[in-house]
Amino acid sequence: MRHLKAYRRLGMNASHRNAMMRNMVTSLIEHERIETTDIRAKEIRRLADRMVTLGKRGDLHSLRVSLKTLRTKTAAKKLFDELAPRFKEKQGGYTRIVKIGPRPGDNAPMAILEWSVPKAGQTSAKKKPAKKAE
Repeated sequence: MRHLKAYRRLGMNASHRNAMMRNMVTSLIEHERIETTDIRAKEIRRLADRMVTLGKRGDLHSLRVSLKTLRTKTAAKKLFDELAPRFKEKQGGYTRIVKIGPRPGDNAPMAILEWSVPKAGQTSAKKKPAKKAE
């Protein structure tokens, strides 16, 4: 039975897993999209959505709590100044996972993790098919 198993272990110990997730959330905030394995993207989505919720609260305590997770102060500044206002009307679901197929080396399923509301002038990973001229 799977009682009280709230997260995936990802084949690593707790300190390695926490460090990897902190690094990847910081990279997601700084670069706005990252390419990783599908399972890691699903786990990182939980932490990234939590960071946006803290950014939307916007008080000093939220900033300090987010700095416990984020690696750089510039990422925290971007979270509070740019990302949180982008999601002010949205009540969750701040990230999107787009599956991009297997990795060539080991056939691991890969995905792109990005913010669901793109920056003005930025395109998402999903491409609409071109309409054919009739």
